[in-house]
Amino acid sequence: MKRRDFVKNTALSSGVISLGGAFSYASSDHNQGKAPNSFNLNYAPHLGMFKQHAGEDPIDQINFMADQGFNAFEDNGLMNRDISLQNKIGETLAKRGMTMGVFVVDKGGNMANTLAAGKKEHVDIFLDGCKKAVEVAKRVDAKWMTVVPGGFERNFPIGVQDGNVIEALKRGAEIFEPHGLVMVLEPLSDSPDLYLQNSDQTYMICKGVDSPSCKILFDIYHMQKTEGNIIHNMGLTWDEIAYIQVGDNPGRNEPTTGEINYKNVFKFIHNQGFNGVLGMEHGNSQSGKDGETAVIEAYKKVDQFL
Repeated sequence: MKRRDFVKNTALSSGVISLGGAFSYASSDHNQGKAPNSFNLNYAPHLGMFKQHAGEDPIDQINFMADQGFNAFEDNGLMNRDISLQNKIGETLAKRGMTMGVFVVDKGGNMANTLAAGKKEHVDIFLDGCKKAVEVAKRVDAKWMTVVPGGFERNFPIGVQDGNVIEALKRGAEIFEPHGLVMVLEPLSDSPDLYLQNSDQTYMICKGVDSPSCKILFDIYHMQKTEGNIIHNMGLTWDEIAYIQVGDNPGRNEPTTGEINYKNVFKFIHNQGFNGVLGMEHGNSQSGKDGETAVIEAYKKVDQFL
C-alpha cells in the first residue's frame, strides 16, 4: 500500500511517533510505569519490528512497544539469548506491565528430529528442550512455548505417525504441567514435508494428548494459506486454541496489506472472550521509520471493531 504521505501526516497529528512519546521511553522515571493499553486485544510485537525508532538495544525496543500501547511481547529466539538478557527482558516486562508471549522450544529446527518417527533420540532431544524451556519461562514469566513436531516420517502410515506424535507430546506435557506452562502446537504452511499443517489435525492431536499443557497456536497467516475459512475453522477448534499469531497474506506483513479481513477476524476473537496474546509474527511492508509507523497505524485501524 502507498501510505507514506498518510503515515507522515498521521504521525504528526496523533503524536504516535513524537519526541514526547516514542522517544521518552529512555527516561528512567517513565520506565517505572505501565503505559496504557491502546488496543482492545493483546497484540505482541517482536524484536526488530521497531528498531528504527527504538535502536538496537532489546530493552529499549520493548519500552518503545509499551509506549505505543502494546501490552504484550513475543520472542521466538528467546531460548538462544544470554541468560542475563533473558533476565533483563523479564524485569522490563514486569516493570511495564507487559505479558510475555511465546518463545520456541529448541528441538533443532522445524523440520528436524521429527516426533512422527517415534525414534527415542528424537524424543529425547524434544524432552530436553522442554526441560530447558521451563527454566527460560521462569526468567520472563512466560506461559506459552511454541512446538513444531517436525516433518513427516513417510515410511509410516499416518495413523502410526499420529500415535508417535501424541505419545511424545504427552511426555512433554508431563514436564510442563507442574509449572502451569502450555506448549502450543503450530501448524505451518512452509513445506509440504511438515507433519503438522492444518487446524483440524492439530485439534485431533491436542485431544489425543488430553492435557491443559498442550494446545493450539493458530497462526492466521499460515492457516489462510493452507485452509482459508479462518473464522469458521477457528470456531471449530476454539476450545483447544490458546495462542494466536497474525500476518497478512500474501507477503506476511502487517494487517491491511493483504487479503485477510482482520477487522472481522479480530471482532470474532474478541467476541469469543479471548484475553490471551496475539503475536505479531510478520514483517513490515515498508522500510524505515515510516514502515514502523505504518505497522502501528494498521493495528489501530483493524482494532476498531467495536
